[in-house]
Amino acid sequence: MIKNGSFCIKCKKPLESDAIPIYRKLVNRGAEEFLCIGCLADSLGVSRKEIENLIDFYTESGTCALF
Repeated sequence: MIKNGSFCIKCKKPLESDAIPIYRKLVNRGAEEFLCIGCLADSLGVSRKEIENLIDFYTESGTCALF
C-alpha cells in the first residue's frame, strides 16, 4: 500500500508517472514512499536526463516488469 500517495517525500511536488517505477527499480522494489525524478537524480548524484534515459530504456526494451 502506498502511504505517500503521489507526492515526493523530499520536495512535496506531485510525482511524474514514471517516478514510482524508476524509484522502485533503482532504490527499493518494495518502497511505499518515493522521490520525484529530480530529487531521485540529486540523491543518486546523476543528472535528471540520465534518469529519463533509463526510463526510456526500460520502457522501450520491455525488460523490466515495472515499466
